[in-house]
Amino acid sequence: MNFKNEIILHLIEYSPIWENNRENLTYLSEIIKDINYSDIIILPEMFNTGFSNNVSKIAEKMDGKTVQWMIDISLENHVAICGSVAISEYDEHYNRFIFIADGKIVATYDKRHLFSFSGENIFYKPGNSKVTFIYLGWKICPMICYDLRFPVWNRNTENYDLLLNVANWPKKRIEAWDTLLKARSIENLCYVCGVNRLGTDGNGLSYLGHSSIFTPEGKLLKVNKVNNFIYKQIISQEEIKRCRNIYHFLEDQGHFQFL
Repeated sequence: MNFKNEIILHLIEYSPIWENNRENLTYLSEIIKDINYSDIIILPEMFNTGFSNNVSKIAEKMDGKTVQWMIDISLENHVAICGSVAISEYDEHYNRFIFIADGKIVATYDKRHLFSFSGENIFYKPGNSKVTFIYLGWKICPMICYDLRFPVWNRNTENYDLLLNVANWPKKRIEAWDTLLKARSIENLCYVCGVNRLGTDGNGLSYLGHSSIFTPEGKLLKVNKVNNFIYKQIISQEEIKRCRNIYHFLEDQGHFQFL
C-alpha cells in the first residue's frame, strides 16, 4: 500500500432517518457525489439507522446491505470509507466500526465501552480488543462514541497517528465531546478526528454535530465545508513528526497493565 505524507479526510455529519437503513444509504449516496477526491470518508456511529437498541430491526450480518453499500462506495469513488453499524454475529450483537478500502474490509473494531445510561450494554456485546491498522502509511486507531471518555483505553501505546471517533453524542453533553476530543489529541500527540450526527433521533435526543479535527498539540483545525453535511481537511505526517520531536510525552509515559 502506498505511503502518503498528507491525506484528505471528509467528515459527514447528517440527520439519519430513524431506523431506516434503505433511505439513509440512498441519501448518503447522493450527498457523497459532491466529494471530488478523498482518501477517507468518515461517517457517524450507526450512520445507517441512528443509535438504536432495536437490534431485531436494525442489526445486519457482515454480508448485509450496509457493508455491501460501503464496498460499492469504496470501489466507485476510489476511496476508503468508515463508520459504525449494528452487526449480528454468532447470536450476539455488536456496535462495530468498519473500515473499507479498495472494496475490501481493512479493519473492524467492536465498541468496548457500551453506554449503560441508554441500555446499550443490555442489547450489545462489548468488544475485547483495541485495534490499530495501517492505511496509506498512517497508523489509525478507531473508537466509538462513549469510548472517548476512557483515556486509558485511548492511550497511545501503539504510536498511532490518527484517532478516529464516530459518535451519536447528544446536544446536552456536547461540551464534554469538544473537551474530550481535544484532551485525547494532547495526551496522545496525534490527530484526533471526531464525527458526530445532527438532528433528533427516535428517542427525542437532539444532536449538534460539532464534528472536528484536532492537531497533535490540541489545536482545532478549521474544516472546509463541501456542502451542508460534508467537511474536508488535509492532515500531515510532518505535523506529527514536528510535535513529537519537540515533546517526548509518549516516550515518558509509564507502562502498566490491567489486572
